[in-house]
Amino acid sequence: MRLVVVLAMVCAAIFPAAASSQSVPETLGQVQLSFAPVVRHAAPAVVNIYAQRIVAQRQSPFADDPFFGNLFRDFGQITPRVQDSLGSGVIVSDDGIVVSNFHVVGNATEIRVVLNDRREYDADIVLTDEESDLAILKLRNASDLSVLEFADSDQVEVGELVLAIGNPFGVGQTVSSGIISGLARSGIAVGSGRGYFIQTDAPINPGNSGGALVDMQGRLVGVNTAIITRSGASHGIGFAIPANLVAQVVEQARDGQTRFQRPWAGVTAQAVDASLAQAFDQPIPEGVILLDLHPDSPLSEAGLQRGDIVLSVDGAAVNSAPEMMFRLASQGIGSSSQLTYRHGDDIRTTRMNLIAPPETPDRQARSVDGRSALRGLSVARINPGVIAEFNLSPSAEGVLATSVQDFAARTGLRTGDILLAINGEDVRTTDDVLRLSGSQSRNWHIDVLRDGRRVSLRFRI
Repeated sequence: MRLVVVLAMVCAAIFPAAASSQSVPETLGQVQLSFAPVVRHAAPAVVNIYAQRIVAQRQSPFADDPFFGNLFRDFGQITPRVQDSLGSGVIVSDDGIVVSNFHVVGNATEIRVVLNDRREYDADIVLTDEESDLAILKLRNASDLSVLEFADSDQVEVGELVLAIGNPFGVGQTVSSGIISGLARSGIAVGSGRGYFIQTDAPINPGNSGGALVDMQGRLVGVNTAIITRSGASHGIGFAIPANLVAQVVEQARDGQTRFQRPWAGVTAQAVDASLAQAFDQPIPEGVILLDLHPDSPLSEAGLQRGDIVLSVDGAAVNSAPEMMFRLASQGIGSSSQLTYRHGDDIRTTRMNLIAPPETPDRQARSVDGRSALRGLSVARINPGVIAEFNLSPSAEGVLATSVQDFAARTGLRTGDILLAINGEDVRTTDDVLRLSGSQSRNWHIDVLRDGRRVSLRFRI
């Protein structure tokens, strides 16, 4: 105790100005200063979500064996198992539209939503987007609902106060406070999704997923989705999906879409780092360089070429490909965006139409059935729609394996393979696949393009 007192006296002597600047509250308003008014406004619109899904689990005696488990992964009987999920959600309209995370409710067979006032409703999934980790629910027969309005997440600044509201660990609705720690976080993986996030140090824990990140006006800044942690608990690095993107997903759900459709850029892009900036004689590393463009890309139509560097979209600087795509996605299909880009030594401005990926030429989707060794294989001709759906290179062409099941799954084929040849004959159309799959040969040889490499599959039936 004596040591503490002495240290306090020394600090006061060394820093008299700092010590004298402290003052006690002088008014009732200062004494009562708190987040309570914001919480009273926002908390009723944040809900708890309990979801169940049926998953297939193979009962194998070798499942836990480090060696035989991999060798006999297809051995044993498949039995269904109920998997429970706990998370949060945000009511964004008075007709019962709720926003949550895909990893909370994706593929759920039963969803129960519990409101802040303890009313309970069943809910249906109306739209999902695994890439952004968003899911839109619709409450059944709900009324008299509290709603959160969207903030303009493009106006959020680092250092702003925010509150995270959710149901961590299932203990009940909880509020934590913090600040916006960073913007434009685009290197974070959430499940299988890759997105663009707002970073916050407001504690986010398991169960907070899908909950609200709100500003001091009680508006929805983002939907909490993930943390970086080594222990499973919050370490002050949490991420939220920006409200502007959430609003666009909600709008598409209202229009009857079941999958979120992003504007198609038809481009492969890379952030400009220090070495590229030096090569292009830029004073600082900034922008996104276009490495490859599809001939029908709206960027090409707007006048951009391979090697051009996109500096900003609608006045907002972009420094990564996910950030550029986020800016386009938050505007939505049917609108346009203003691009500022560098072409050689010139800085130019143009407008780009935001369109859905064209379905031309036709996909000519086909499926193999009957007694063929490739039964269960579904294929499609590669077009911009297929490129966008399967995240292919803009220069991809040919015939894509869109689904591999049944007999075809045993051949080594994978969804996403581009078929090049079957038993020595080139594959150019989906009809070629149907014709060649009818071969009576016992020895099969299939050439595919997988992750940019040619792979040969050989098997005997």
